[in-house]
Amino acid sequence: MDFAETAWDIFSQSIEDYHITDHVDSPSNNHFKNESLEHLLYAKNWIDTVQWHLEDIIRDESIKPAEALEIKRRIDASNQKRTDLVEFIDSWFLSKYKDITPDSEAKINTETPAWAVDRLSILALKIYHMSLEANRTTATEDHRINCTAKLNVLLEQKVDLMTSINQLLSDIENGKVRMKVYKQMKMYNDESLNPVLYQKAK
Repeated sequence: MDFAETAWDIFSQSIEDYHITDHVDSPSNNHFKNESLEHLLYAKNWIDTVQWHLEDIIRDESIKPAEALEIKRRIDASNQKRTDLVEFIDSWFLSKYKDITPDSEAKINTETPAWAVDRLSILALKIYHMSLEANRTTATEDHRINCTAKLNVLLEQKVDLMTSINQLLSDIENGKVRMKVYKQMKMYNDESLNPVLYQKAK
């Protein structure tokens, strides 16, 4: 089984596990060995899945302002954890490929393996939920037809993205692509970088 397929299976398991309770406060059921790549992938998708549903909740027009603010702060914290975990996954790949000497003409990819995996994790959520809508018996026939068409596009994206991820890893292993990682430098949660936060501290 190739890497992208393994990642997809882990993401699918995480999504299915979440929907057993379908609640944003449910504990993670990550049974993979700590610090293994599988454990990191499951944790990554679990964060994405919880955040997906927090984003749904906050869009309820009848939500109370205090609750909305609390959820917004949870989403901000979730975004930071997501970024940190993606960078940690990239560190895992950097360690794996540390002994590979890139070709003199090796290219640098526009995104790292972990950020491509991040897109795959979100795509798994889109496909799961679009499939639900395409088969929702309480929806209109037009709704189901439209969602089926969208689902087919997402499934095509899945094939393309999984192929691209596997090709990228293969190119890194063969020295055709130089793996280079930049930190995201998120500023909004940093009290020393966000003007609203550091001006309050004066």
